Amino acid sequence: MEAQTPLLLRGSEDDVKGGDWREGFIEEVKKQVWLAGPLISVNLLIFCLQLISIMFVGHLGELPLSGASMANSFATVTGFSLLMGMASALDTFCGQSYGAKRYHMLGIHLQRAIIILSLVSIPLAVIWANTKSLLIAFRQDPEIATAAGNYAQFLIPSLFAYAILQPLLRFLQTQNIVFPMMISTGISTLLHLPLCWVLVFRSGLGHKGAALAMGISYWINVILLALYVKFSSSCVKTWTGFSSEAFQQLLTFVRLSIPSACMVCLEAWSFEFMVLAAGLLPNPTLETSVLSISLNTASTVWMIPFGLSGAVSTRVSNELGAGHPKIARLAVSVVLFLAITESIVVGIILISIRNIWGYAYSNEKEVIRYVAIMLPILAASNFLDGIQSVLSGIARGCGWQKIGAYINLGSYYIVGIPLAIFLAFILHMGGKGLWLGIICALAVQVVSLFIITIRTDWDQEAMKATKRVNESSVAAETLA
Repeated sequence: MEAQTPLLLRGSEDDVKGGDWREGFIEEVKKQVWLAGPLISVNLLIFCLQLISIMFVGHLGELPLSGASMANSFATVTGFSLLMGMASALDTFCGQSYGAKRYHMLGIHLQRAIIILSLVSIPLAVIWANTKSLLIAFRQDPEIATAAGNYAQFLIPSLFAYAILQPLLRFLQTQNIVFPMMISTGISTLLHLPLCWVLVFRSGLGHKGAALAMGISYWINVILLALYVKFSSSCVKTWTGFSSEAFQQLLTFVRLSIPSACMVCLEAWSFEFMVLAAGLLPNPTLETSVLSISLNTASTVWMIPFGLSGAVSTRVSNELGAGHPKIARLAVSVVLFLAITESIVVGIILISIRNIWGYAYSNEKEVIRYVAIMLPILAASNFLDGIQSVLSGIARGCGWQKIGAYINLGSYYIVGIPLAIFLAFILHMGGKGLWLGIICALAVQVVSLFIITIRTDWDQEAMKATKRVNESSVAAETLA
């Protein structure tokens, strides 16, 4: 009977209620969908904040739009992606502590994350304040660089809000408290619309008002979530107030947060490279436009597997912390099933609408035809990206961030980008070649993470989680 059980499911029936792994599988699907649904909404709503700001700026003219778009891209590369990556270390620390019922440690980990991310935000703010000079040094158009520099300076308040928002979201997510996150983010996004209108069109700030509005909206979200954590009965055990313990063992958090950030940034930067490389191709206007449409489409549909990634990270870390390795293994099986199913459905949809999707962005026949060629390629990348997203979530739940960082470095910068350059510029495949290079990187990433996952000794991972939680708790108690 053991030999007939799927590899990732072996032994999981011992931990499943009623001894039937099929019942356990269905129950796990319900848990992950319940978690992933609100997380997808939260990610989409946060994504919408930037989108809404850009839409308002677009009504001011081509130059403000170009400057704001460039500033947003610069801010994402140098700030937002870095902070989000560092905060994902809490997927391991908070998730495993919650599973082990060391509830007070979640508040300590939250405070440590906020301290570290706030300190990191200071040099990032200096970089953003000098955006104009940096862009000109990289030979960008001076007028666009000036507009981008002004936008980035007014975006600085959002940086410090983001340094608190991301840890708060991870703190709640690892406790399976997801609906308040969705409500809070929904309120801040709704308020962002009138806020943008006032600051862009009525205050005289113009495109700088859109950047300021984004910072205010982030701070509104932070305040709402902080009030929930402070006064909700759901966080009574996990938030026990500010503690000096948070200033101890900061290096422990840093050691995991740096590879966590590398996992996120190494991948995000490779996609930004595609945009820059597209500007060097023949007919750069067409190539950049189509690539921007493709990236925007990919980012939108990617929110679904990203939500699943957060769900499995929570489930795996909780169960490993609780000493349930077989249920953690079952969670891995379930999320792979969900990710593959979702990626196939989305891929079919993308291929089906390939001839009409371009009309949503342009009336130019050349752009529409090019988008129709790109969407099947995009469907293939979405399939692989969906699987790598959940495999990365598993890695965060287990604390494999350092391994993930090495895999991403090799996949994108040893395989993907060199191959993209070869296909695009040597074989003259243009934007298609750039995207095919990234697909090859995704394939290497998926294969590497999948091999590690199926070869994992989950009993050993549970022991590692117990050791990590105990070390943090003992250190905190000793210092107290």
